Amino acid sequence: MAAVPPGIRLLVSFDRDQWYRALTFLLTFLLYTSFHLSRKPISIIKSELHKNCSSVSEASTMTSSSSQQTSPPPLHTPTDCSWKPFDKKNYKQLLGAMDYSFLCAYAVGMYLSGIIGERVPIRLYLTVGMLTSGLFTCLFGLGYVYNIHNLSFYIFVQVANGLVQTTGWPSVVTCISNWFGKGRRGLVMGLWNSHTSVGNILGSLIAGYWVSSNWGLSFIVPGIVIAVMGIVCFFFLIEHPNDLKIMYADNSSPNKNQVPTKSWNGVNGNTEVYIQYKDNNTQVNYYYKDSVANQKSYDTELLLPSDSVRVPVQPVVVVKREVEPSAISFMGALRIPGVIEFSLCLLFAKLVSYTFLFWLPLYITKAAHLDAKKAGDLSTLFDVGGIVGGILAGVISDKLGKRATTCAIMLLLAAPTLYGFSMISEFGLGPTVGMLLVCGCLVNGPYSLITTAVSADLGTHKSLKGNARALSTVTAIIDGTGSLGAALGPLLAGLLSAGGWDRVFYMLMAADFLALLTLLRLVTKELSSTKPRPIFAVELKEH
Repeated sequence: MAAVPPGIRLLVSFDRDQWYRALTFLLTFLLYTSFHLSRKPISIIKSELHKNCSSVSEASTMTSSSSQQTSPPPLHTPTDCSWKPFDKKNYKQLLGAMDYSFLCAYAVGMYLSGIIGERVPIRLYLTVGMLTSGLFTCLFGLGYVYNIHNLSFYIFVQVANGLVQTTGWPSVVTCISNWFGKGRRGLVMGLWNSHTSVGNILGSLIAGYWVSSNWGLSFIVPGIVIAVMGIVCFFFLIEHPNDLKIMYADNSSPNKNQVPTKSWNGVNGNTEVYIQYKDNNTQVNYYYKDSVANQKSYDTELLLPSDSVRVPVQPVVVVKREVEPSAISFMGALRIPGVIEFSLCLLFAKLVSYTFLFWLPLYITKAAHLDAKKAGDLSTLFDVGGIVGGILAGVISDKLGKRATTCAIMLLLAAPTLYGFSMISEFGLGPTVGMLLVCGCLVNGPYSLITTAVSADLGTHKSLKGNARALSTVTAIIDGTGSLGAALGPLLAGLLSAGGWDRVFYMLMAADFLALLTLLRLVTKELSSTKPRPIFAVELKEH
């Protein structure tokens, strides 16, 4: 008999729950990758919406003088200076207004999204959000196809897209936290949160491919991608491990009219048992094998003996549950220790991160004198550094058991690094590449840690007494507050860049220091502790 191949041995070494856990990890990773993939194109096409008019005019003159024949111009000629209404001198303010409209709607909607997410099925909520997000992303690209130059149209699309994209983050964080417990949460979340940077990289590459020839496709293709992933979500996302247990129990139960014939020796001298399900004041007796299919959210007890319906069955272990905990209120979530501090810290950290997300390609275009495609490709290095930073922050915080201290150290190092990047970026491509990687690591490290591991810790804080239904609301509060900074950063960048890019970098450094200040109380508390341990040493409990 031939030996079993090593690869097959590896596959069968994992049990069913491990395979489903891996599926959930990969699926939620891909789902939120598509969210960020659809957000990135706006930063790539900015340099196309407002071109360098002087160089374009020279190219136009040379082309017209060398042409012998005249022909009707196409819909969009390569000699158009800019895309109206972004052809004016205040183009930076207009581009900043588009960023602000999306991010402001995202921030406001996030507070509501977490509350809604606690009360509706996550799978359906996320599916609807992804389908509508794909629709509005495609609508922006159709502005190019149908030659739309009305600023109100683009603002409306950005606002609508910002609102529907709030369905994503609370849903995926709640789902991944349901499947992964406290152990090594920083590492797991750090690896998982790299979807942000992966989405930005893919979005940059996709948008950059069409930015110079047909920037409408830079939006339409990502819109189709996120819509398709929404359909995948509907068919495959498993919200909680308990959902699988019920499904397998349903499939293993025989017909309710059949009575198990295999006898057993009894428990404590009793040879008969029955399961009783209680729903408020109503009691209903079922055969055991049929009861699993009908249990839904009923509480169960093992009763011995009874005068009611009895049937000989195999002995089973039944756990009595308390009444299903209710979703936490907004104010109740705010009272969880650490929520306010980390929310304010994320406000300033996300301000820095999203300023880079929306303005870095344009800055590289102006500072390094590169075209839109090359600048978009180069900007992906910031996200590569972000992947490393997120994983590094997770590993360090797991090792030290000090989330706030880890964030503070990276924020302290990020501020001077930002100043160094503003200086070195003028000295050529090589130094710029190195500084982009370092900046991405230090800027996105705290951002990644707070939005994942810290949010999951706070959502399962001991003050909740095991009520895990607060996770979505806590995640939404933290990320919603951070999104206020994400909205403010690009807007300020658009206003300050008119007076020089140095002002933008000074603003980013100030934001980093403010983020550091918001964590001082938690850092002091962590450093004064006698032994290293996670901030909130409570396991995520199933519900």
